[in-house]
Amino acid sequence: MDSCHITRVALLVITFLSLFSTLSESNQFCDAGIGYGESTCTVASTSPSKILIKGGMVVNAHHQEVADVYIEDGIIVTVQKNIVVGDGVKIIDATGKYVMPGGIDPHTHLAMEFMGTETIDDFFSGQAAALAGGTTMHIDFVIPVKGSLSAGFEAYVKKAERSAMDYGFHMAITKWDETVSREMEIMVKEKGINSFKFFLAYKGSLMISDELLLEGFKKCKSLGALPMVHAENGDAVFEGQKRMIELGITGPEGHALSRPPALEGEATSRAIRLAGFVNTPLYVVHVMSIDAMEEIAKARKSGQKVVGEPVVSGLVLNDTVLWDPDFQTAAKFVMSPPIRAPGHGKALQAALSTGVLQLVGTDHCTFNSTQKALGIDDFRKIPNGVNGLEERMHLVWDTMVVSGQISVTDFVRVTSTECARIFNIYPRKGAILAGSDADIIILNPNSSFHISSNSHHSRSDTNVYEGRRGKGKVEVTIAGGKIVWENDELKAVPGSGKYIRMPPFNYLYDGIEKADADYLSSLRAPVIRSVRTA
Repeated sequence: MDSCHITRVALLVITFLSLFSTLSESNQFCDAGIGYGESTCTVASTSPSKILIKGGMVVNAHHQEVADVYIEDGIIVTVQKNIVVGDGVKIIDATGKYVMPGGIDPHTHLAMEFMGTETIDDFFSGQAAALAGGTTMHIDFVIPVKGSLSAGFEAYVKKAERSAMDYGFHMAITKWDETVSREMEIMVKEKGINSFKFFLAYKGSLMISDELLLEGFKKCKSLGALPMVHAENGDAVFEGQKRMIELGITGPEGHALSRPPALEGEATSRAIRLAGFVNTPLYVVHVMSIDAMEEIAKARKSGQKVVGEPVVSGLVLNDTVLWDPDFQTAAKFVMSPPIRAPGHGKALQAALSTGVLQLVGTDHCTFNSTQKALGIDDFRKIPNGVNGLEERMHLVWDTMVVSGQISVTDFVRVTSTECARIFNIYPRKGAILAGSDADIIILNPNSSFHISSNSHHSRSDTNVYEGRRGKGKVEVTIAGGKIVWENDELKAVPGSGKYIRMPPFNYLYDGIEKADADYLSSLRAPVIRSVRTA
């Protein structure tokens, strides 16, 4: 193919493939009216398979330049200036706008059974919200069924059947025995899972012991999988909850008071030290406090391979909302670790801007006001979780880029590329390069966004970012080469998303073997000693 012209033969082949794709999708319809609020939804089969994005500022994590992007059948064919195409190609003028990789959210909980209920967003409504906000892939957490990883995996495969965009899986480990150990191998070698999460909180349900944590770390290391931790001291949190109840503090404010930053800092430090003892990389999810962030900074400064993931709520909110006299208003902000006091968010922003923290997730785990009311007389029964899938890209742009804290290339890194690298799917994802998947957003820095539960695409009747406005709006989202968001119109199709297998041994494992060898040589043991005879 000429660098600037598509050949007639190629066009014939593409036309045939496009016709086949349209026929195969003609019976797939949007879930109109379910989870979309008042927004419009249409059938995505009208989206062309050949797209040319012209004249935009193409931004990758390492470079930006004005160029055109040509897409065929879900793949980026070429990125260069002045591409000329024939008929039958959808042309999008991106002059004066940024063309960037679609967001990848590393931390979501869709259709998750938790605290006696199930999150209100499933794999379609949550993903529809994501697409409207410029996120084109997410990684969800599989929760084992009665400790069984295989049963949990199969349950989540079924939950994800109606996916409207690409997704991957992490796996939680909630108990330990030989069966779990063997199943971890199956998950990595056969199912495409390369990360396992260990909860140091939620005593009596998901929480695991240090003994299990060590076993899990060792197994992850042997498989080249990345261990992840929810870092709060679950025993101390349990004690804090009892203390609040004894003091008569039963409202949402009791949630934050029962699990202060010190307990997040302690668990983060403990997990980091145990990971160092095993010599495995570590990923700390939803870093919410200065205490936890400083432990990560100290470890990284010493050379330890620790990844810190702040979430949008921790970056932009503070805990004063938990003291709101209206229960429904306060309860919607309950999550774990809690949203912290003023000052923590600014510190986390600074840590993100300097590389102490590496990527931004959401911990999207939504419950509506009726579900939150389960804890109206006892904060311990309020389902933990907030929204963020639809809002993340806009809020990070407005909070970090518009304010000058990070560059546009850094924005791509923290919202997309670094996630793809950590979970070993780069450059298929997280890049606008020839051969990469055509998951692309067009962001207009001069447009404004407004967040409201009346117009968002989540099924939840509340939004923790209600009323927020800012600069920088995602005007077009392309997922899998299809235009799924344009002119404020959503075109999500249930069942069109793909499961993305993620291989083990990411870049964080580089040098691990040498570090193990250096450790063994440093022991100077065992010492051969002579036995004295009488």
